Amino acid sequence: MKATEQTKQQIERAIRKIAHKLPATDDVTVFSDVHLRVSQESGELVAFDDDDQEITRCVVEQWIDNKDDNFYQSVAAVLRDQLHKMQQVVDHLGLVKPYSFVLENDDKEEVAELYVADDDTIIIGGDLMAGLDDDLDKFFEELMAEK
Repeated sequence: MKATEQTKQQIERAIRKIAHKLPATDDVTVFSDVHLRVSQESGELVAFDDDDQEITRCVVEQWIDNKDDNFYQSVAAVLRDQLHKMQQVVDHLGLVKPYSFVLENDDKEEVAELYVADDDTIIIGGDLMAGLDDDLDKFFEELMAEK
């Protein structure tokens, strides 16, 4: 599913609403994640805090009654792209760092981690620990070869 320009604009508006409600101040908000819940049936994109309190919502018309088997993977890609494009906005939220944007389905199950930000580190998309086992195995082999 390729996102339309209207879809991108609707997502951008939702992210700006989140930033407006969570402005960077000296008193950062206690929660550290923004949960983006997307409904494949209604097309709703709803943002929640850690306490399941709604921050904002919008309807993405392109997502209404979408029957695509890879719906959440497609949505995750679009959301990651928009979060990356709006990095200057997203990086300056009034949240405790590290914080993340997490995609959830209708059942509140995590589908994907979209964006993770710490003071000097930003991870956009993918698994934070992807390839860690391979890296550790390679490190151990190199370490043992030096003996």
